[in-house]
Amino acid sequence: MAAIRKLKTYKPTIFKADGSVYNQDSADTAVAFINCLKHTKGEWYGQSFELIDWQEQIIRDLFGVIKPNGYRQFNTAYIEIAKKQGKSELAAAVALLLTCGDFEHGGEVYGCASDRQQASIVFDVAVEMVEQCPALKARIKPVLSQKRLVYKPLGSFYQVLSAEAYTKHGLNVHGVVFDELHAQPNRQLFDVMTHGSGDARKQPLYFLITTAGNDQHSICYEVHQKSKDILEGRKVDPTFYPVIYGADEADDWTDPKVWAKANPSMGITVDIEKIQIACENAKQNPAEENLFRQLRLNQWVKQSVRWMPMEKWDKCSFAVDPDSFVGRQCYGGLDLSSTTDITAFVLVFPPEYEDDKYIILPHFWIPEDNLDLRVRRDHVPYDIWEKQGFLKTTEGNVVHYGYIENFIEELSLKYNIREIAFDRWGAVQMVQNLEGLGLTVVPFGQGFKDMSPPTKELMKLTLEEKIAHGGHPVLRWMMDNIFIRTDPAGNIKPDKEKSTEKIDGAVATIMALDRAIRRGGTNNSVYDNRGLIVF
Repeated sequence: MAAIRKLKTYKPTIFKADGSVYNQDSADTAVAFINCLKHTKGEWYGQSFELIDWQEQIIRDLFGVIKPNGYRQFNTAYIEIAKKQGKSELAAAVALLLTCGDFEHGGEVYGCASDRQQASIVFDVAVEMVEQCPALKARIKPVLSQKRLVYKPLGSFYQVLSAEAYTKHGLNVHGVVFDELHAQPNRQLFDVMTHGSGDARKQPLYFLITTAGNDQHSICYEVHQKSKDILEGRKVDPTFYPVIYGADEADDWTDPKVWAKANPSMGITVDIEKIQIACENAKQNPAEENLFRQLRLNQWVKQSVRWMPMEKWDKCSFAVDPDSFVGRQCYGGLDLSSTTDITAFVLVFPPEYEDDKYIILPHFWIPEDNLDLRVRRDHVPYDIWEKQGFLKTTEGNVVHYGYIENFIEELSLKYNIREIAFDRWGAVQMVQNLEGLGLTVVPFGQGFKDMSPPTKELMKLTLEEKIAHGGHPVLRWMMDNIFIRTDPAGNIKPDKEKSTEKIDGAVATIMALDRAIRRGGTNNSVYDNRGLIVF
């Protein structure tokens, strides 16, 4: 393991206000408190928390720069940095320092995030730090059911809060640790926790720590812009402490020198080899480039990005003969959409031998009466696809679900359909009818948790040319329409709102592929054997 370096030279921040001084003793006390804590994860578990250079600079600035009245100058710190730099450990240490080492009687310190689960990440690290420190363990009472740590000598506490902002008025805040500010769905919780909540305290501290986001209308981007304005001299706020480690927009994102700008812990908490692997994946995939820039280089990126490289998709146009798969095991994905729109049912046949491919066999339906109107309105050749047999119509101006149920029943007599995955929305009656036909139908969530693994897997199989789709034009059109949404953890899913046109067939393919991968030929999941694909 690489040795954790210590800050050899320290220069107080350039944002010192008139009359403020750097108090060595105050800074040393804060650093010494944190150094008494221990790491809680991985290979460093149980080792002393010796601050890395960038961390120690922040702690010395925040706790060592003192106003003439003896209180801290900075009451808001905004730390924006790439993932895997030790954010959670630093945030937990700051939370404990404010709770136990700030000598604030009745101090209220809160951990906030986009939801209670995210806020609990830093809290759980703090709990483990207390467990490993006998002096704190003897003085802190944990109330884990409330996600609260009570420091008995001062009557102060550190507690997790979730995003229900309307319940948080009236708090007397001494400290707030705001984790992953970029994931906040709105500004309510931020405003409640930072506007007036600490007025009764002499030196409250709002510690905001985050990775760059993708919503430039968010509260985090607003604070990001304020930080940049202060760093670049366009604004002055002596109470606000900004730190941004990130690549500039014009930087070459493939250059390791640029990686170092956003990863001050590179070689310590994150291996350069892992960044190299992520970079290589990003070079091949526009969606992964977006994730790499956001999570690894701490750049603000667009929320959605066109996903499928169509030249790679077209290389998988291997011939598909539906009659050659009679009796073969397969898995279905059903996306009903609305009754006036396209309905998609896709079968995926898992490989039967080592060099075999995943076979994709799609089917699409549209209301017959809407066909000509949609061709004129959408400028999409539905009529040509219908004549070519790639798109089916049902009588009337809405999709006739009974016709589709009969069609799926006929397919089940031809192929061994093991399971059909479906989007829960709007599919209750059809699901009951399909189950009545003896088919196994399983609900499939449309959130990140369920969609991310097979979406990433579809890209991997496409790049490796391990799928065969026969060049189906409707499915190709839908694949080209896909835009991808990402969450703070790097999970992805198709974004129906941002996608340029219909993507129902792509979503059905992803659902069917998931079942084929998890169940294909065995009772075990491929994900269990080799883990998820992580870019």
